[in-house]
Amino acid sequence: MRCKVLLCFTLLTLIKHVSSSEIQVNPNANATLPCHATTPQPADQALFEVTWKRNGSNIASFSKAQMQIKEGFSWITEDFIRGNFSLNIIGVSFYQQGVYECTIIYNFTILHSNNVTIFITAPPTLSIPEQWVVLERESHLKCHASGFYPPPVSFSWTKDGKDIQPASDTDGEQGPDGSYTATGNLTFYPSREDQNVTFGCKVSHYSNHQELDFQLNITHLPSVRLSVLQSHSDDVPLILYCDVENFYPEEMILSWYQNGSVLPDVPDSKKNPDGTYSTRRYYTLSTEQRELGGKVECAVNQPGVVHPVRSSTYLEKWQPQDEPPVLTKSAKASVAMMCISLVLVFLLCFGFSWRRRDEKQKSLNVSGIILPPRVIVGQKGRVTVSIEGRRVERVQTTWFLNDTPISDTSVAASEKGPLLPSRGKMGYYKLHTQAPLHSTGRGSQQLISSLTFIPQISIHKGVVFKCQVSYMGKDKIVVERVSEKFSILSAPEVSEIQLAETQYDSDIISMTVRASHFHPDIITFRWFCQGGELSPVASQASSSPRPNAEGFFSAFSQCKLPRSELEKGSTKVWVSVHHVALKQPVTRETRGFNKRPSVSEIIGSTSSSDQILTLGCEITDFYPPNISVTWLKLREGEQDDREEELIEGGEMWGPLQTHPRVYRATATLKRKPTNQEKKERGAGIMCRVEHCSLREPIVRHWRNAEIVAPSIPPLISVCWSSEGVGVFSLLLKGVQPKAKLLWAAGGPTLSPLVSSETEEIGDDGQRELKSVCALEKSTGLQHQATKQPDRQKSERAIKTETAVTDPDAEGIEYIDEKVDGENTDTDRDEETKSDMDEGSDKDMEEDPGALHINRVNLSRSSKENERARLRVCVEIRHPALKLPVYRTWTEPIEEISS
Repeated sequence: MRCKVLLCFTLLTLIKHVSSSEIQVNPNANATLPCHATTPQPADQALFEVTWKRNGSNIASFSKAQMQIKEGFSWITEDFIRGNFSLNIIGVSFYQQGVYECTIIYNFTILHSNNVTIFITAPPTLSIPEQWVVLERESHLKCHASGFYPPPVSFSWTKDGKDIQPASDTDGEQGPDGSYTATGNLTFYPSREDQNVTFGCKVSHYSNHQELDFQLNITHLPSVRLSVLQSHSDDVPLILYCDVENFYPEEMILSWYQNGSVLPDVPDSKKNPDGTYSTRRYYTLSTEQRELGGKVECAVNQPGVVHPVRSSTYLEKWQPQDEPPVLTKSAKASVAMMCISLVLVFLLCFGFSWRRRDEKQKSLNVSGIILPPRVIVGQKGRVTVSIEGRRVERVQTTWFLNDTPISDTSVAASEKGPLLPSRGKMGYYKLHTQAPLHSTGRGSQQLISSLTFIPQISIHKGVVFKCQVSYMGKDKIVVERVSEKFSILSAPEVSEIQLAETQYDSDIISMTVRASHFHPDIITFRWFCQGGELSPVASQASSSPRPNAEGFFSAFSQCKLPRSELEKGSTKVWVSVHHVALKQPVTRETRGFNKRPSVSEIIGSTSSSDQILTLGCEITDFYPPNISVTWLKLREGEQDDREEELIEGGEMWGPLQTHPRVYRATATLKRKPTNQEKKERGAGIMCRVEHCSLREPIVRHWRNAEIVAPSIPPLISVCWSSEGVGVFSLLLKGVQPKAKLLWAAGGPTLSPLVSSETEEIGDDGQRELKSVCALEKSTGLQHQATKQPDRQKSERAIKTETAVTDPDAEGIEYIDEKVDGENTDTDRDEETKSDMDEGSDKDMEEDPGALHINRVNLSRSSKENERARLRVCVEIRHPALKLPVYRTWTEPIEEISS
C-alpha cells in the first residue's frame, strides 16, 4: 500500500499543465511541433498514450505500443522514453495551418498537454509589367504583388522618395496553391519633368516591407502632316510624303495605308534640338494604286501608345486639273440643297443647345448615401444624402428600407413606435431636411436629406437604405441611391470569473467567463496569469454560436489552474475580452480561490421570561473568511415589501475554520418585538449575506408567525383486523406550523409507507394533526396471494376519518365481516389477482377518503422457519424541534409464533 501511494505521489509531481506556443514557417518547408514532458525513469514505452489533434481530429496517436499517423506527418517513437513527443510536418502547406494539441498520458495519468499554433508567412514578389506612359495623357501604372500570405498587403507610390499616393490595404485573390496575389494602381498625368525621375512602388506585408524603384519611359506624341507631290498626269507614279515632328522616343513605326490596307515603308528620322525626333517618309503610289483612289493614311505607332496618331487625305483631291471646273445646273442645284441643309442643321443645333441649357439648370448632382462610421444597437445613427443643383427647393426625397417606404415615427412612437406595417415590428425613424444652402458653384444650391434611426438586429441586419430623389408634383424619379450593407455592432456583456472544481479532479480549478448579448459572433478571450498568457480550455468563442431569438450571440471561455496556485492568494488571473464593438477590451480578474457560502433558513425562538425574540441562521462552507451579514425589517405585505435596516441587536459568532479553506459562522438577532409588530402577521425579518464569491447577496426571510412545539404521544396506536391489516395512528396536539411525518415499516430494514394526515381544531381549542397509516404484513407464500376480488377490493379501502378517530369503528369491523364471509372461495389465479389490484387502485382514485393499504413482505428464515418481527416507525420533524423525534412499534413475539 505504501508503494502505491508513493508511486501516485511521484506521478502527480510530474504533471504539467496546458501551455501554448507559436511556430512561423515558410510554405513547403519542414516544421517540428515541439512537445516535451518529464517522464518517469525507467519508463515503459507500452504505457504511453500520445495523441496529436488538429481542430478536434486525430493527426497521430500512439497507444499500447501501436501507432497511427496521417500522411505528411512523422515522429520518432523511440524518443518517447526520453520525453520527446514532437511531431514533424513534411512540406507545410497553407491548409495545414492551425492549432495542434498534444496530450501525453503515462499509466492513465496525464503528464503533459500543450497547444502549438503553426502559421505560414510568405513575402510578396513585386513586379511592374508596363512602364511606358504618354506625355500629358491619363496614364495607369500597375504594381503586382504575388505569392504572399497571409493577406492583406498595403500599396503606396513614391516619387523621388516622397509619397504621392497614401497606402491602401487590399486582400487580393487567393490562388489554387493557397497564396494571394494583389495589384496596386496609380493613375496620373505625366509631365516633361517626370523624365528620368525615380518612381517607387512600396508594398508592406506582415513579413516585410519592400520597395521597387523604376523610371518612366515617356512617349511624346508627334504632329503628323501628309502631303503629295503634284503630278500632271495620272499615268505617272504619285509621290506622297508624311511629316512627323516632335516625337519621342526615336523608335517608332510609320505605316502607310490605302483603303485600310497596309503599304510598306523605309524609316528615316533626325533628332531635334529639344531631344525629340522628326522624319519625312515618302511613298510612291503606282498608277494601278492611283486608279484605285480612295483614302490614304499615314499612321504612327510608338511604344506605350494604344491608338496610333493618324493623318489622311483623299486621292481625288489631288487629281490633276488642266481647266477650271464649270458648274452644271445639277451641280448648282446640289449646292443650293447643301446650303439649305446647312441652315437646317444650324437651326437644329441651336434648338438642341437651348434645350440642353434648360436641362442643365434642372440637373442635380446627388452624392452617395453616407453611413455612420459605427452602427451600434440601441444608439442613434444617421444616414445622409447631399443634393446640389439650381432648383433644389423643388426637390423631395423618399427613404426606403430595402423596398419598403419609411415614415417618420419619432413623434408618434417616441422612439418605440411602429416601424413597417408589413413587418409588424417596432422601430424609431426621424426624417431631416436641411434648407437649401449656397454652394461653391455659380448659382448652385445644396440640400441635405438625412434619416435618423435606432438600429435593431432583428430589423436592420443585412438590409440597405434607398433614397429616391424627385421633383415635387412629379412621379418621375430623377436619381436613386442605394447604400452599402452595414454591420450592426453590440458590445458583449461580460460576467465575472466563476471558479469551480473540475468533475474528476478536485485539485484542478476551472475558471469560466461568459460573454452575452454581442454581435457579430466573432469574439476573442485571452487569459493571463501573473503576466503570462494562458490557453483557454473548452472555449466556445472560436466556433460559430447560434443567435438567440433577438439575434444576439453568447460564448464562454474556460481556463484551468492547479488549486495550489490559486490558494496562494497572490496569484492573479485575469481575462481580456476583445470584440469589434468594444473600443477597449473588457477585463475581468480574480485573486485566489473563493467558495460560495451555504445559508440555512432562519430559526426563531421566543424567551418565555422576557419575551425576547432570538433569530439565527447558519452560514457554512465559505472562503475567504470575510463575510457581511445585514438584518432588515419587512413591513406587512407579501409584495413590494419595504425594508428598514436594523441598527442594533445583530451579532455574528465566528468565522470559525472547520477544514482547510472552509469556514462557518452563525448570525443571530435578539430583539423584543413591539405590539404593532406582533399584530402584523405578514411582516417579517430578512437576513442578507454578502460575500466576495457571490454576484448577488443571499437572502433568507422569516415571517412573524408563532411557532409552537407539538405534543407527541409516547406510543403509536394500532388496531389489527382478522386478515392482518393494521391501522397505525398518531395524534399531535398544539402544533404550529404543520409538522412533517414519515412512516416506515419492515423487518431488519425499513421501507417508506404511504400515510394520510388531517388537521382540525380540537374540543380544547388546540390545533390537532392526525396521521394514519395502514399496512398488511405478508410472508410471500403463494396461497396467501390468491384472494377473492371482493376481498381484494375491501382490503384496499378503509375510510380514513373513521379509522383514525375510532380504532373500533365500523370500518374495521366491516373488513372483518366481509372477509370472513368469503373465505370459502380461494381458487383465484394470479391473473385474476392482478386484475383486482388494478380495479382496487381505480377505486382509491375515485374515493379520496379511502386509506391506502401498504404491503410489507417479511421473509422467513430457512433454518428456523420463522419470519422476522415487524417494526413500524414514524419520524416527526418540526421547526421547534432541534432534532427529529421517532416513535416505534415492534410486533410482540407471541404474535409471531401464532
